Amino acid sequence: MKKIIRDNQLLLKKLLLIIYDIIAVSVSGYLALLMRFELEPSQIPEQFLNPYRRYNWIMIIITILVFYAFRLYSSLWTYAGAVELMNIVLAGCVVGGFQIAFYAFIDVRMPRSYWLLFIMNLIILIFASRYFYRAFRWLVGYIRGENAAEMHRVMVVGAGAAGNVLIKEIRNSRYIQKKVVCVIDDDRDKIGSFIHGVKIMGNRYEIPRLAKELAVDEIIIAMPAVSQKEIKGILDICKETGCEMKRLPGIYQLVNGDVSVAKLKDVDVNDLLGRDPIEVNLDSILGYVENKVIMVTGGGGSIGSELCRQIASHHPKQLVIVDIYENTTYDIQNELRRNYPELNLVVLIASVRNTKRMDMIFEKYRPEIVYHAAAHKHVPLMEDSPNEAVKNNVLGTWKVVQAADKWKVKRFVMISTDKAVNPTNIMGATKRICEMIIQTYNRHSDTEFVAVRFGNVLGSNGSVIPLFKKQIEAGGPVTVTHPDIIRYFMTIPEAVSLVLQAGAYAKGGEIFILDMGEPVKIVDLARNLILLSGHKPDDDIKIEFTGLRPGEKLYEEMLMAEEGMQDTDNKLIHIGKPIQMDEEKFMQQLNDLRDYVVQEPDDIRRVVQEIVPTYTPMQQK
Repeated sequence: MKKIIRDNQLLLKKLLLIIYDIIAVSVSGYLALLMRFELEPSQIPEQFLNPYRRYNWIMIIITILVFYAFRLYSSLWTYAGAVELMNIVLAGCVVGGFQIAFYAFIDVRMPRSYWLLFIMNLIILIFASRYFYRAFRWLVGYIRGENAAEMHRVMVVGAGAAGNVLIKEIRNSRYIQKKVVCVIDDDRDKIGSFIHGVKIMGNRYEIPRLAKELAVDEIIIAMPAVSQKEIKGILDICKETGCEMKRLPGIYQLVNGDVSVAKLKDVDVNDLLGRDPIEVNLDSILGYVENKVIMVTGGGGSIGSELCRQIASHHPKQLVIVDIYENTTYDIQNELRRNYPELNLVVLIASVRNTKRMDMIFEKYRPEIVYHAAAHKHVPLMEDSPNEAVKNNVLGTWKVVQAADKWKVKRFVMISTDKAVNPTNIMGATKRICEMIIQTYNRHSDTEFVAVRFGNVLGSNGSVIPLFKKQIEAGGPVTVTHPDIIRYFMTIPEAVSLVLQAGAYAKGGEIFILDMGEPVKIVDLARNLILLSGHKPDDDIKIEFTGLRPGEKLYEEMLMAEEGMQDTDNKLIHIGKPIQMDEEKFMQQLNDLRDYVVQEPDDIRRVVQEIVPTYTPMQQK
């Protein structure tokens, strides 16, 4: 029904335009004669009036046909620009040309100035019909914008193509409650000029002053082509204003004509890392995934689910997801089935701690590549439940490794952590044991066992970013454990892309170490997030230091002194050399740990420390 109404409305608009154009052609011809003879109707000779009256209907038909050919009845005049204006001019000239040719054909002479006046009048009248409503709406919007206190006052940073499109949309839309009050650009030649009536008032260093003087509520960065380093520099200036900040997502939106207010995104912490996103050519490295049976344990988690997404996009023969937590697993199952309907997907709820269950799964599905992401990872929670960390991380990994070895998996990639290096917490210590299991089994198995070690990932479950955002939304305070604590950060897609590439490099026994870039102070992260949320740290939102949590370091390390470092073809991926160890002794310790932990002892850290000499529990420091 709505479609019928909409179609009828469009038909009515076209019909009204045609009626108007009929009148416009008639008026243009008579007005041209009138203007030629000094606006005196009585002075117009009948020899000119008679042809006008006799052949006007022919001119009407020609005009409608020409206008139809130039799409003057199908354009969206609400958003008309230079192209539509040019079509009006060309259509008017073509109609004039047809009239000249027709009159010459029938040997009728008209004053030479008539033709020019006719074309000019026709173009003006047609232009008026197409742009009158738009001009009227702009005038109403301008008056409304000047007087309405509820309008959001906006500063646009960037006077390029993206800024131009953005300002135009904001000014033309009747639904956007925003008013662009100034534009910022570093190009000195542009300063003082206007874009759609908005003045370019200065460079980036003028932002704090202008934001205050003009009572700016929101700053939009319309510079999709610049680097993240450049964006960070601008954000460091913008955050002094306390204004809400948004930015255009990327240059591809501009190229595709997708730049709009709806495409704006909130500035997030990724923009403050001061580096461009890590790009990996996955198409060149994921060939080994194509047409293979891939298993992902912990596939419902932050890292596991992203692994599943990227693997699913490269046509595996079958993707087997294993996880104990049904809710997140259900979510990734639905997402993959929606986005990849042809994917051969198997989703299983199972615990990696269940030997028989793991053996049955490996026997049935015979995975060729396994990504082992199932683990307990929350440091404070594991400090309170160290036995569970051992049972899930160590014994769970051991059981999956045994199944992979038994059923001849080609490649096994374990997700490790920087907390495994000189660990001060039980989670990190258990991950170090997992690395030792991987390297031990690799020496005696046909399976290529490797581990990938990296730091914190932005936005993952349990990371500081979601916590800080919730605390800011609640009005604070934002809690930071220590003013000097630093961490390495990477986005989830970046980390997973590098994990997949490291997996492609694997020959067996390696511990791949991802280059995380420069570390970031957590307190700076908190301050920036508060500022970007439109608040002032310590004034609007307090920052409280709560003290280091059990097992928490001030800084993390990626490499043990004994490991050394080897480069790969990717400068962001390095290899730590395997550390020599007594394998027989290690396996005996592992068996003893397995038998001991099920007794729920109080001193499991002591036993773990015997296996991992570099493990120094925080309370012992």
